[in-house]
Amino acid sequence: MSEVKLAAAIRSEFGKGAARRVRRENKVPGVLYGHGSDPIHITLPGHELTLALRTSNVLLALDIEGKNELAIPKSVQRDPLRGSIEHVDLLIVKRGEKVNVEIPVNTEGELAPGAFLLEHVLKALPVEAEATHIPESVTVSIKGLTAGDSILAKDIPLPSGTTLAVEDDTVVLQILAAQAEEPSAEAEAEAAEGAEA
Repeated sequence: MSEVKLAAAIRSEFGKGAARRVRRENKVPGVLYGHGSDPIHITLPGHELTLALRTSNVLLALDIEGKNELAIPKSVQRDPLRGSIEHVDLLIVKRGEKVNVEIPVNTEGELAPGAFLLEHVLKALPVEAEATHIPESVTVSIKGLTAGDSILAKDIPLPSGTTLAVEDDTVVLQILAAQAEEPSAEAEAEAAEGAEA
């Protein structure tokens, strides 16, 4: 798991106007909380934070004006049009501590020949892992699977030290038979009109 060092500054101004000023300086407002401490309002460098958050569950080593904290992202708010980060909530973690996170599920292999659809019932797998060893993702084989097959949480191989945070029999992926689309009423009417002409 990657650990990214970021310099952060404590923020004393709040509200929309203050947040806009922070963003104009290419910085991102955020809140750091956890371990029973009062929330700390901070600003983070925008470009570096954007690069860091490309890795899911990235571990951030924050230097907050000389004080060091480890944190993981809990909530990231993005601008719906530009996709830029508007605000970030970070959770303080300690080395050796277990945390609950969701990790992406990747697939490898080809389904059995035929018209089948792969449905991701869970977009990400909830797991418990040590804060400094959170897996970036897990990979499961779908080779040869056919309609009606499913992959349960217990079927997904997890790295050492990582355990499921959902029931073993939770469906993560399932294979569906592709259904031919029924023609809409409008298309049927147009076809009928064409036949009459």
